[in-house]
Order: sequence, then C-alpha cells, then structure tokens
Amino acid sequence: MKIENPDMMISVADAKKIIEENSFTSARVLLPLDQAGGLVLAEDFISGIDVPAYPQSSMDGYAFSYGSWGRGKRLHVTGEMAAGSDRVNKILPGETVRIFTGAAVPQGADTVLMQEKSKLENGELVVEDDNLNAGDNVRLQGAEIKKGSLALSKGTLLTPAAIGYLAGMGPGQVPVYPRPAISIIVTGNELQVPGQPLQYGQVYEANSFSLSAALQQCGFGDPKKYYCGDNPAMLASLLEETLNHSDLVLLTGGVSVGDYDFTLKAAAQSGVKKLLHKIKQKPGKPIFFGKKGHKLVFGLPGNPASVLTCFYMYVIPVIEKYMGKKSLLKTITTAFGSLVTKPAGITWFMKGYFEGGIVKALDAQESYRLSSFARANCLIQLGEDQTNCSPGDRVDIHLLPV
Repeated sequence: MKIENPDMMISVADAKKIIEENSFTSARVLLPLDQAGGLVLAEDFISGIDVPAYPQSSMDGYAFSYGSWGRGKRLHVTGEMAAGSDRVNKILPGETVRIFTGAAVPQGADTVLMQEKSKLENGELVVEDDNLNAGDNVRLQGAEIKKGSLALSKGTLLTPAAIGYLAGMGPGQVPVYPRPAISIIVTGNELQVPGQPLQYGQVYEANSFSLSAALQQCGFGDPKKYYCGDNPAMLASLLEETLNHSDLVLLTGGVSVGDYDFTLKAAAQSGVKKLLHKIKQKPGKPIFFGKKGHKLVFGLPGNPASVLTCFYMYVIPVIEKYMGKKSLLKTITTAFGSLVTKPAGITWFMKGYFEGGIVKALDAQESYRLSSFARANCLIQLGEDQTNCSPGDRVDIHLLPV
C-alpha cells in the first residue's frame, strides 16, 4: 500500500498494512543449539540417527530372553551392564545380566525385570513379577525417532522441550531465524535516569525500561540503549550510527511537530525514508515509521502509555515477522463491562482488565499515566465508527503477553 503523502493522518488498518508490507523475514542463520531456544526453525530437521541408537533399558533390573524363560524358572546371573558401557554383551538362553537405566540391552535379551520384582538366591535370579510380558521395560532402537525421519518442521518454535528433543539427535547447530539487533534511542532534555537525583524540571525516564522489559518478555532479546538531548545534529548522528549495527531502531519522544521535536528531521538527515507519521488513534497519534534499506525505524511518542500501546500494536508484528514467529498478541471479541463515549473518526486503545468473559476499562487512561497499564492484561480497541459503548456490547480486545 502506498500513501502519496506520508504526513497524512491514516487509519489504524492502513498503518498496519503499510508496516506489514515494509517488514520482512530474516535470512536463516546457523546457531549453536544452546543459543537457539525461543527462535524458529528455518528448515525441516531430519534426524541423522536412530533415537535411541540401540535397545535400551528403561529400568534398573535384570535383562534376559523372555522366550527362554519359563515361569518359576531361575536365571543364572552372568554380569552387569551399566549406562555408558561400550562393551557389547551377549547372553545365552537361561542367563541374565544386572542392568541399569539407559544401558544397552545385551544381545539375546529382549525383556527387563525391574529390580523391585527380583530376588537373588545363590547367584540366580528369581522373577517375582506375575504380570511380566515380553518386551517390558525395553526402549526399542528408533522408538523415539528413526534415522531419516522428520523430527521438527520448518517454522517450529524451539521451546525448551524442542531443544532437548533435537539435542538427543546430536546436532551441534541448527538453522533458525535470528533475533533482530534492536536499539532504543531516548530523546529529551528533561529526562533523568532512575537512581540519580531528580532536579527541578526533570522527570525520570521510563520508556526505555518498559520497552526493554517488553522486548525481553516477548523473547526478542536485550536491546542497546542510548540517550540524546534535544539536539537535532546529535540525534541525526546517533541515529545514523545505530543504523549501522541495528536491524530495528526505536526512538521515543520528539515525534510530533513542536519546536523541540527533532525525530523526523534526524531521520531524514540519516537517509531514512518516511512511510507514515500520523495515525487516527488515541493514544499515540504521532508515530513515525520509516526504512533505510532493510533497516526499520519507529519514532514512538514520548508519553509512556502511548509508547507501550504503539509497541504492542505496531512494533511486535514487525519483530515477529523478522523472526518467523506467530503472533503473541491474541485478539478476541468479548462483552464490555463499562460505559464509554468517544468521538467518531478515531480509534481508541484503552487499558483494560479481562476476567470471566467480561472486559472493563480501567481508570487513568491518560497517555502520560502507566498506573493503569501496570494493572492491565489487555488493550480494548474501539473503532473509528464507534461513539458509544455500553455494558454488554461486544468489543475487540488484544490480550497482552504474560
């Protein structure tokens, strides 16, 4: 979708379309298995081995041939097999070996008796399991997966269980879509870092902290953070520098059209093409989105609630597409439990709390306030055409990651 004038105020739907059309999925990379957790598999993974690679005992006990054993018959104990032993053991009919969990079942054996059901008398095994069946307590070769079989499909999220599953097949590295390198640039002369004394006229900077926490919570990595005062030349230089080593840059503040709003000017000086600037929404009407080659830039509003709203609605989908991930934000339609009146022609995103099939709008909805966001578990979306929303009406909500 092409907007002739990127400064024109556009709808939420059009903004999402522009952003989606200008984002992309990363090229695959090979990463060590222990660095691939939380990423998405970029190719089908075919197992190169049988797992397990040999018949394996699932119990501590005794291994023997079920067919050569008759009930009431004793078996002669000839040795033992420990897990990790590379000795190829073989037993004859009427013999048994002491075996431990994970050890290779010796040739000639097909059944393991758990030790709790055994008794030794004069070096011979007495079986005390009336329910023992052939093959009990033996993991067959390839029972988990056979060599040449599809283990995980392309597009699979590598959860802890998936990482463990692949580790059992022995790969040193796997093809994945990587996390993007993300930088956050915080602008504003009035900002002070938490932990430092607050002077008159200053406020503690919160946006980089909420954004960093949100990125980490979503599994997107740990961003680099930079601070810049209200100096257009310095901001342009810093943006150009961060673009050299970042796939995505998030600026906060200075995105409107005031005398001290320098984000648009800095972006233009850094060669970033402006794709959109204003969206018909509250909070977060002034928001910049642009690109330089394959590098993407968001200029987010300075107000803390606006920053997080825009992050959830617009930034998350870009990072998910880059990483080949499915959407974290689930959207559902549910019953409204509040009374709200709003003007037509603008989309509202309200902090809400969803419970028991009903969503209620929280208080403190102003864009500078995070107290309601700290208690919210969803964003309520009231569309441009909606002007009144009453208890019992159906509304769309976006469930926030937990």
